[in-house]
Amino acid sequence: MMKKPIILVMAAGMGSRYGGLKQIDPVGDHGEVILDFSLYDAMMAGFERAVLVIKKENEEAFREMIDEREGKRMEINYAFQELSDIPEGYDVPEGRVKPWGTAHAVYSAREYLDAPFAVINADDYYGPGAFQVMYDFLDGAKDGQVMNYAMVAFNIEKTLTENGTVARGVCEVSDDGMLESVTERTKIMWRGDTPAFTEDGGETWTDVAPGTPVSMNLWGFTPSMVDEIGRNFKPFLDDVLRTNPLKGEYMLPTVVSSLIEAGKAQVRVLHSHDKWYGVTYKEDRESVVNALQSMKDKGLYPDILWR
Repeated sequence: MMKKPIILVMAAGMGSRYGGLKQIDPVGDHGEVILDFSLYDAMMAGFERAVLVIKKENEEAFREMIDEREGKRMEINYAFQELSDIPEGYDVPEGRVKPWGTAHAVYSAREYLDAPFAVINADDYYGPGAFQVMYDFLDGAKDGQVMNYAMVAFNIEKTLTENGTVARGVCEVSDDGMLESVTERTKIMWRGDTPAFTEDGGETWTDVAPGTPVSMNLWGFTPSMVDEIGRNFKPFLDDVLRTNPLKGEYMLPTVVSSLIEAGKAQVRVLHSHDKWYGVTYKEDRESVVNALQSMKDKGLYPDILWR
């Protein structure tokens, strides 16, 4: 009998632009954090198991928050993203403190990923619709001649903040709804009424049409993805240790794109019409607090999420 899908939460990021451990900064009137809403939506969609990828030094803080709430309704496991978790024969560069990236975060949880799994960021609010379409895809998902994956895309204009630039994976989608490529744009923001990105520190800007689908790191994979990440880890390290040893990152969109280009995987693009909310910057927090309280007031969430 096939195991039920897992939700994997990436919560080991440093939050440098936010200036603190934003994953556990309350945004709800009963002390809820964004992750409380995401796990509630995931549970209501059908997910029963969650794996949180965190830093070892933050374990106590996460356990105090999660175990007495979600832990009573879902199976919760913790995995630790550590710089030292790299293949034998490689060393962590002197002075490196930045995590190895989102693909490495997934790899850090490899011992728990024995079923199809969704990947989310801890500090992004995706909305219930996104979790439902992903659960429906993963429930019974298996690889065929090629690996069978999915991602949930959001319209770019529903994912931007008024408070600065953000990183988004800009997607090219085929007519039959399959992902053709995802290009990581690390500095996207509103320029007047139009989203735009820069690659030269703001000297020039390129417009991105409203309605363009972007990835918010809500992916769906079969366990084969863990094997692919492990298989490509050494080539990544060989390159990054030579070119950008202190800040180079092993990113999920890069791995996915390489698998698509090699004809080894297909990625179904699922769509959410919900608005994204997140706290990239401290100034974002008030709008997130107000939006989530409004959803409670409308009855979209119970007054206390986890009893």
